[in-house]
Amino acid sequence: MGKEVHVDATLVTNIGTLATGEIGAPVLTDTSVLIEDGVITAVGADAPGAGLVIDAAGQTVIPGLIDGHVHPTVGEWTPAQNSTGWVRNYLHGGTTSMVSAGELHIPGLPFEELTPRLVVGLARLARRTIGAYRPSGVKVHAGTLLLVPGLTEHDFDELAEDGIHQLKFIFYDWTRLDSGEPEQYLRWAHERGMTVKMHSGGVSRSGSSRVAGHELVTAVAPDVVAHISGGPIPMPDDEIVGVIDDLPDATVEVCSSMNYRATKVTVDRLTEINALDRLTLGTDTPGGTGVIPRGMLRNLCYLSSVCGLAPEVAVAAGTGNVARRHAIPGGIIAPGQPGDLLVMGPVTGSRATNALEAIELGDLPGISVVLVDGEPLVSGRSEQTPPPSTGATVHHR
Repeated sequence: MGKEVHVDATLVTNIGTLATGEIGAPVLTDTSVLIEDGVITAVGADAPGAGLVIDAAGQTVIPGLIDGHVHPTVGEWTPAQNSTGWVRNYLHGGTTSMVSAGELHIPGLPFEELTPRLVVGLARLARRTIGAYRPSGVKVHAGTLLLVPGLTEHDFDELAEDGIHQLKFIFYDWTRLDSGEPEQYLRWAHERGMTVKMHSGGVSRSGSSRVAGHELVTAVAPDVVAHISGGPIPMPDDEIVGVIDDLPDATVEVCSSMNYRATKVTVDRLTEINALDRLTLGTDTPGGTGVIPRGMLRNLCYLSSVCGLAPEVAVAAGTGNVARRHAIPGGIIAPGQPGDLLVMGPVTGSRATNALEAIELGDLPGISVVLVDGEPLVSGRSEQTPPPSTGATVHHR
């Protein structure tokens, strides 16, 4: 018998293949997903009372992609590229959530003179603006504190009260490494459930970040080693392997602005030590590498077609792994999780029979539906991908 639900529910049915986003979980076939009040309530159940039915037409469903490294500034405008509408474009590229790695592209921001008052105010402003509403429906976890010397525990309390849970070392004065302040910041952060990310590799586009290789990264021991394979350039290969081995509790992040060779070094080592649950993905955009709406999809294709990851594992790296490491909802298709889903398939001309096979071949899949909290924000086809050879249909009852 079908599950009795209210008319506001959304049922995604006739799913050919489904990757849950949970590392190690099997790919499901011939299944369905039920979403009620924006939350997944069942996988594999019929629901004749659903008011909105999406017939996936045998296509693949995965969780909405979570870009773990973005640099928002003002709404959907990025001064780094003088572009507007970038968040909407990323939605059409399959990204339903984003995690800010710092709102640092404000024109005139004095990177060499960042004070505690300035960085705290900047984080709180971002949290209360772009982080408080959903531009184009995308969940933007904005308001990331740029860690500088002189912050107090009271600052951390205020940030926690404002709902700020992401912090980042990038412009910190590392001549103060032996002061004990970085370790104190980590303690204060962890006591408040915050996640600390650290810029790694060579200098950023700003030219004001500090070079951070194995010695510095392992001394700080952040929760997330940002763009370990390049942002824009990485530390040497042996240092990448050393960071992975010497910080077993740290997540390592790969971004689409990567050094491709260094990414393979990273993935190969994580595979060797059976630690792919520590791999997360982002784009490190908008910035010097531009606005890349399909950056997360390209990450999946590269990891699977070149680095040899099973496509469902690549999907998990860009969904469930990101959500778990940054302590945000989503990324997994399971009861109790947000109803953020992609319906997609191979484009005409691909040898693949489903989107997971397309990713494994390195073919860009075509998106036909993007759901956020059960609402189809993109339907018919994406503006950022070619249409899939077989499209999903949306029916209102």
